[in-house]
Amino acid sequence: MLKIGVIGLGDISKIHIPVIQSNPDAVLTAVCDLDESLAVAGAAFYTDYREMLATETLDCVHICLPHHLHYEATKACVEKGVHVFQEKPLALNAKEGGSLVELEKRYKDVKICICLQNRLNETVEKLQEIVESGEYGRVLGIKGLVAWFRPKAYYDIKPWRGRMDLAGGGVMINQALHTMDLMQLFGGELVKIKGSIDQLLDYGIEVEDTATANMQFTNGATGLLFATNANSVNSSVELQVILEKGKFTIKDSILTQSDDDGRKEIIIEDEKLPGTKFYYGASHAKLINLFYDCIKNDTDQYIHAKDAQTSMEMIQAIRDSSEDRKEIAMEVYQ
Repeated sequence: MLKIGVIGLGDISKIHIPVIQSNPDAVLTAVCDLDESLAVAGAAFYTDYREMLATETLDCVHICLPHHLHYEATKACVEKGVHVFQEKPLALNAKEGGSLVELEKRYKDVKICICLQNRLNETVEKLQEIVESGEYGRVLGIKGLVAWFRPKAYYDIKPWRGRMDLAGGGVMINQALHTMDLMQLFGGELVKIKGSIDQLLDYGIEVEDTATANMQFTNGATGLLFATNANSVNSSVELQVILEKGKFTIKDSILTQSDDDGRKEIIIEDEKLPGTKFYYGASHAKLINLFYDCIKNDTDQYIHAKDAQTSMEMIQAIRDSSEDRKEIAMEVYQ
């Protein structure tokens, strides 16, 4: 039986905890938060995660903290020999992400899984299978659209979301990260990025609410990203992959193939998670349970810190490109 801990009992922990409790091979042993009212029945409660790690014998800890705390909390767990399931993003920025990747290399017996759960969506897995089959030729282009809405209250309620030193950014690191991760997953190695960030909303925050970017991949494919929190509603994310012999689109959690006349054929639809925000999807459970299996069987088929670093470098490149008003070669982050 795996003994599990959770650090941070905010919104996203409400997705993790039911999965932990429903796994027959895991028990929620301890939780940690500054707010004692968030205690979970049956689990020891702590307000200091270092005390929790020193007191409890845990097999895995879920880290559900604000971005600026990810690295330090993960480091504390790894140094205790405790496996980590860490919410996205990998870290506050690309530099800190690099430090976490080095941590992963140094502690080879400790597993760190980063929660980029959309990689396990049924639509994504099927599209990856199609791309890798080569049946439709090579990838020519990738488009990622994220048009969401965040009211000023979103930042007022949790001010860390609007601060660069605590969030590491806005729409890119918070809302578009999964889409950016999937773009590089399908496109392969990135060569160059030219991008721009802006604030279209007058919220008085430090982070961007809108980002655009053009990407070039080693295989000759190009990518277009548009992400914003300035929409009137949360529209469905759209991810489109253009192959030499086919056009495939994931939208409204459905993968379709379009022909030259615009007719669409439905290929597969994602599983839904009732009672949660639609954009969470249902793959948290798949990834958490997969990671527990990897711990029990000592395998490595999970999403490593090094896998998550590319999206951090993409964010940094877009930010640097916007500031310098020039194209950025991705090799500068290697």
